Amino acid sequence: MSAIPNGARDTDDLDHLVDWFETLSPDTVARTREFYASDAFFKDPFNEVTGAKHIEQIYAHMFRQVANPGFRVRERIRDANGTVLIWEFRFSVKPGAPVTIVRGASHLRFNAAHQITWHRDYWDTGEELYGRMPGLGILMRWLRRRLQAPQN
Repeated sequence: MSAIPNGARDTDDLDHLVDWFETLSPDTVARTREFYASDAFFKDPFNEVTGAKHIEQIYAHMFRQVANPGFRVRERIRDANGTVLIWEFRFSVKPGAPVTIVRGASHLRFNAAHQITWHRDYWDTGEELYGRMPGLGILMRWLRRRLQAPQN
């Protein structure tokens, strides 16, 4: 991957990365180190780690925590400083449970070897996750109504 937006190699590398994200499985998690630099930084609402080994552990953990997780990249935004992937993450809390969809974005930066050096995920845990939980969802909806600007 490269932060340079116009090269054919860059497009091929980004396509390859997106394909890996979209087909990520317990069997392909081991390929994390192909896509991430050894000292890559990763942050999402629950994790902040440095190192491809630790990022691989986060992906592996995902498959132990939820059923049928999967990403679908909906949009790609690129410039000389990096790439933003707009995605949907689908999963079930347990096998047979309804599918939950979380929408978010990943901001990626790359090194000269086309590996991710910086990966920051942005998504709203309140709306996308906590607001759907029994009990906690009631509190989150009340808080949202309380803090919402009036619509006059």
